[in-house]
Amino acid sequence: MTERGKYIVIEGSDGTGKSLQAIRLTKRLQRMGFDPLVTFNDETGVMEPVQEPGGTQHANEMRRRIKDRSIPRTPWQNVEWFTEARASIWSEAINPALEAGQPVITARSWISTMAYQGYGEGVDLNKIRDYTREQVGELYMQPDLVCILALQSEHARRERLRNRGTDSNIDTFESMSDEFQQNMQNGYVRFAKDSNIRLTSADGAPIDVERRIWRKARGLFIPSD
Repeated sequence: MTERGKYIVIEGSDGTGKSLQAIRLTKRLQRMGFDPLVTFNDETGVMEPVQEPGGTQHANEMRRRIKDRSIPRTPWQNVEWFTEARASIWSEAINPALEAGQPVITARSWISTMAYQGYGEGVDLNKIRDYTREQVGELYMQPDLVCILALQSEHARRERLRNRGTDSNIDTFESMSDEFQQNMQNGYVRFAKDSNIRLTSADGAPIDVERRIWRKARGLFIPSD
């Protein structure tokens, strides 16, 4: 019987480097001889780790709808759309890969909805949790490791966003108020505390952040002596 693959989620607000670190961890595992899941990202045009909400045709379609700030919606509709995308990527790609023994690294998960729609937009946290469990499932919500990236400096976070060109093409949530941004970022901290997850510093060079994440993930792939 094939041993179930390890499922790792890398989380954090925009600008903390989630996507880059998911790619770096995936490449590290590939060099070690593992076969981590990669899916087609229609925004970058390449195969890479799952970037929620995306990774399947339907999830990619939902992501385009979510990011289009011209489409009116309520905070709860955001929850429904994100969850619909997650149900697709979980059932069609992530869970089958895990069942086949593949490692899966994702940038974002339902924790983002807790931070953005819960703490940021005011949706009841228990309602988000229960809806995610109902629509996607408990296994999805229980990865083997969660790394929540955090930057000490808000200036550094905004500078990273500017450097990647976000200001010229801001989406639904990047265009929201400073109050929303602060509530959302505080939400990650509160979620980590409530879930007994130690935040991972996103400060410094990408290689430094990669090493911090690997120290947490290493035991999942290399048995201790």
